[in-house]
Amino acid sequence: MSIAVVTGAGSGIGRSVALALAEAGWSVALAGRRVSALEETAASVSSGDALCVPTDVTSPDEVTALFDAVRDRFGRVDLLFNNAGTFAGGGVPVEELEYATWRSVVDVNLTGAFLCAQAAFRAMKEQDPQGGRIINNGSISAHVPRPHSIAYTATKHAVTGMTKSLSLDGRPYRIACGQIDIGNAATEMTARMRTGILQANGELAVEPVMDAADVAATVVHMAGLPLEANVQFATVMATAMPYIGRG
Repeated sequence: MSIAVVTGAGSGIGRSVALALAEAGWSVALAGRRVSALEETAASVSSGDALCVPTDVTSPDEVTALFDAVRDRFGRVDLLFNNAGTFAGGGVPVEELEYATWRSVVDVNLTGAFLCAQAAFRAMKEQDPQGGRIINNGSISAHVPRPHSIAYTATKHAVTGMTKSLSLDGRPYRIACGQIDIGNAATEMTARMRTGILQANGELAVEPVMDAADVAATVVHMAGLPLEANVQFATVMATAMPYIGRG
């Protein structure tokens, strides 16, 4: 049985990925800040083999406790889906963005992702058989920004650098690292896409969205590859969203 840790598993893409992994035969450890949300996800796991671990990914001690709990329950870690993130401060002009908001986004999206990757890396390096896979949730914002999204965009660009470094540093230990960049999956975070969101030309426009289950299917494919193969970067997006070309 393969063991996956999914952060941000209480809603949205994290929940969809956790359920899809469980359906594909993985045992899943569900991490997130809200216990009730994690329990809702666990209740939908068809296999029933789910572990809920309330975790603030910005806390080194809580991240360490998460991976200790996973190894105590399952014995190893085969996959980390590094998904927890926040869009706090989105929609605020750069000159008005408060330092505390900037810092909170960096703490969750970048430092939190690093702490989880570091803990997974340590576990995968130490376990026998050695190795595992880390999949970071980047975002279309790892490539191009939306208006008034400097904190989110900066952290997602940084996640790409982290993915590349983990890929390189993991080679001697059979640790593969890839990244999925998602555009307009239908979740709570993207609800405004369906009512109108600010475009680069200053207009508001409704944007198409896709089912989060389609994202989850891609993650399951990436996760299921042998460690000798890796999807380094994958972009999964609503086909007609304004990203390619001029929109």
